[in-house]
Amino acid sequence: MEDKTGALTHVDDSGAARMVDVSAKSPSRRTARARGRIALSGSTARLIRENAIAKGDVLAVARVAGIMAAKKTSEIVPLCHNIVIEKVEVDLEVEEDGVAIEAIAVCTQKTGIEMEALTAVAAAALAIWDMCKAVDKGMRIEDIRLVEKTKEGA
Repeated sequence: MEDKTGALTHVDDSGAARMVDVSAKSPSRRTARARGRIALSGSTARLIRENAIAKGDVLAVARVAGIMAAKKTSEIVPLCHNIVIEKVEVDLEVEEDGVAIEAIAVCTQKTGIEMEALTAVAAAALAIWDMCKAVDKGMRIEDIRLVEKTKEGA
């Protein structure tokens, strides 16, 4: 992450990693939207759509995995602040050759929530991989990215 001067905020003057001090900031409502995709064979996509994967309901498991991962982001990403998350939504859309994943996360905190939204997408994709690995050896997790970040108030 860079500050407004272009300096990296997660390193000190000597280049050592550090957690950013947000203690002087005021809380504000923050939202983040992230997207990604897992590419699958058409037959695997059909099995997901028909809820015919042997391990169970792929979309339900992926949705819960994304939400759970968002809540644990600060335990996974070393310098990420642990924040109170007020909302996480994970939406999944089965396409002809994959599953599109979108996560929206909301908080009222001193720092943003983009890491939680990105983590939700990544975990949902990994859960789909785990649920489908027995039937599809060619899956690819693709294009995980932040698409929107907002801050309201202070």
